[in-house]
Amino acid sequence: MIFTRWSAKLPGTQRRAAARSDRPAPGTPAVPPTAAPVPPAEPATADGTPSAPTAATTTGSVPAARAEHADPAPSQDRTPATLPPTVDALSVHDILGTIPALVAVVYGPEHRLAYVNGAYASVFGPRPAGRTAREALPELDALGLLPLMDQVLRSGKPRTVKSRKVPGGDRTRDGYYTFTCTPIEVAASGPAPDPEVACVAPHKGVLVFGAEVTDQIESAERLRASEARQREAAVTLQRSLLPQELEQPDDLCVAATYQPGGTDAAVGGDWYDVITLGAGRTALVIGDVMGRGVRAAAVMGQLRTAVRAYARLDLPPHEVLQLLDGLAAEIDASQIATCVYAVHDPNEGRLVYASAGHLPILVRDPDGTVHRAAEPTGPPLGTGGWLHTSGSVPLGPGSSAVLYTDGLVERRDKDIDHGVEALERAFAGAAGAPDIVCDRLLRALGITATHDDDVAILVLQHPARTGHDAELFHNAALELHGGTEAAPRARAFASGVLASWRFSPELHDLGMLAASELVANSLQHGTPPMRLRLRRTDRRLIVEVTDGDDHLPRRRRAEPADEAGRGISIVATIASSWGSRRTPGGGKAVWCEFALPRG
Repeated sequence: MIFTRWSAKLPGTQRRAAARSDRPAPGTPAVPPTAAPVPPAEPATADGTPSAPTAATTTGSVPAARAEHADPAPSQDRTPATLPPTVDALSVHDILGTIPALVAVVYGPEHRLAYVNGAYASVFGPRPAGRTAREALPELDALGLLPLMDQVLRSGKPRTVKSRKVPGGDRTRDGYYTFTCTPIEVAASGPAPDPEVACVAPHKGVLVFGAEVTDQIESAERLRASEARQREAAVTLQRSLLPQELEQPDDLCVAATYQPGGTDAAVGGDWYDVITLGAGRTALVIGDVMGRGVRAAAVMGQLRTAVRAYARLDLPPHEVLQLLDGLAAEIDASQIATCVYAVHDPNEGRLVYASAGHLPILVRDPDGTVHRAAEPTGPPLGTGGWLHTSGSVPLGPGSSAVLYTDGLVERRDKDIDHGVEALERAFAGAAGAPDIVCDRLLRALGITATHDDDVAILVLQHPARTGHDAELFHNAALELHGGTEAAPRARAFASGVLASWRFSPELHDLGMLAASELVANSLQHGTPPMRLRLRRTDRRLIVEVTDGDDHLPRRRRAEPADEAGRGISIVATIASSWGSRRTPGGGKAVWCEFALPRG
C-alpha cells in the first residue's frame, strides 16, 4: 500500500512538513526557536501603499489540516503584560497615611507644619498645615521635642527619645511612644517663581516618627513589679532570719548592722550572730552565702541555725567550721559560703577564731593602732577536703574589733585590698559606741541605699572599766595541787571571795556548794593541774574548775544505794546553767552560773 498520498491528510503531517521547510540549509545560521519569523518586505506602489501579494510569497504554503488549528497572529493593538510598580512610582503620601505610627513633617527654622498622617491625627486630632510647630503641634512642645528638632535641623543628624508618655485623652489608657526626628528636604509646592529655572531649592525639614511602645513599657513595668515583689520577699526572709535582737555579753559591747543592696541588686546571703557560750565566753559569727535571692537567704538561715547548734557544743572554732563545711555541701552542692567564727574569753583576754575563705578581722588596740588578724584561712564552706585551723589575737580591755562582709570593701573598679585598707583607716578614727561605729564605717566607705551589694558589719568592744563599773567585775583564781587538803582549801577560798563580794547569804551558800562539788568531781576524775576560778559580772556569778583530763562529765541518775555520782546533778539543780568544754592546751573546764538579782 502506498502511504504518500495519505500522509498529507494525517494529523500532524503539515506541522512536520513545515518544520522541515523551516530548517536552515547547511552552512546557514539557525534562527532561535523563540524568535518570530520576519516576513519579506512587500513592494510598495507609487503612492506608498503596499502591493498585492505575489505568487512567490504564497508558494509552498500548506493549508492547515482539519484536526489542526493555527494560532491567530498577534494583533498590533494587543496590550503587553503589566509590569510591577517600582519604588519611584509609589506614593509617599499614601504610604505614610497607612502607617500605624505617628508621622509629622515640618520645614524651616520655625518648624512649620507640612503634613501629619492619619495615626497622628487620631491621637492628637487634626492639625492645620503651614503654622509653626509651637502653634500647630503643642503636644511636641509638651513632650520636649522642639529643642531636639532644632538640634536635628542644625546638625543634620537624627535624634531619638525613648518612651515618652502621651496622655490618653479620649482613649482608654495613656500611651508611650519612642520619637525619632530625622532631617529631610521638603520640595517647594506650586509653580516655580522663574519659569526658566529648572528646579526650585528644597526646604530643610524634620520628619517626626513616633512608634508606639506602650505594650513594651507595660510589660517592663509588670516585670519590674514582679522583681520588686520577689526582692521584697527575699529581704523580708533575710531580715527575719537574722537576729532580731543581739545577745549582749557581760564583758563585751556588741552592735551589728545589715543593709541590703539597692533596688537594682538582688538580695544576698549575708548574716551575723552573737552567741553566749557560758562562763563569760562569747561566740561571734559573720558569713556570706555566694548567691542571690530567696535561695541564698534560705541557705543562710540554715547555716546560721547550724552555727548556733554547733556553738552549744562549745567546740574550738576550727571544729565548728569543719562541721559547717560538711553541712553546707549537704544543703546545696552548688552553693558555697564564707564564714568567720570567733570566740572571746574574758579570762584570757584573747579572740580565738577560724576563717573559711572570709575577709580578715580588723582589731584596734587601746592606743588606736589597727591591724589585721593573721589568716588561718581555709576554703569557703561547701568545698570539702580541707582541715581548718584556729588562730588567736589579743583583745583585752580597751580593744575593739570589726567583722564584715565583702560588700563593705569590694568595688568593681578597685582591688579588694584597697577597700580593706580604706576600712582600716576609717576604723582607726571611728570612736563611740559600737552602733555609732557601724554607722560611721558605712558612711566612710560610701555605702548608700543604692549600693550594689549587701553589707553586714559586726563591731565588738571590750571596754576598760573604771570606777563603779570596775567594782562590779571581779576575778579570783586558786591553783589546786591535789591531796587531802585541796578540798578544804578550795572551800575556804570560795567562802572568803564570796563574802568579800558582798553576796546575800543564800547566794553565798549556793556558790560554796557549787565550788565544793565541782572541785570534788575534778579531784576524783581529773588530773593535775587543777584550778578553781570565781568570776562575777554585773549580771552573774561564775564558778569554774579546770583540770588536765579531757574526759567531759555528763549528768546521770544516781541510784539510792550509790555513794557518788550526784555532784553534777546537784550543780545542775542549784545553778542557772552549767556546761563543760575541752581547753586548747588539753584538759577540760567545768563551769556553772548563778544569775544575780537586779539591783
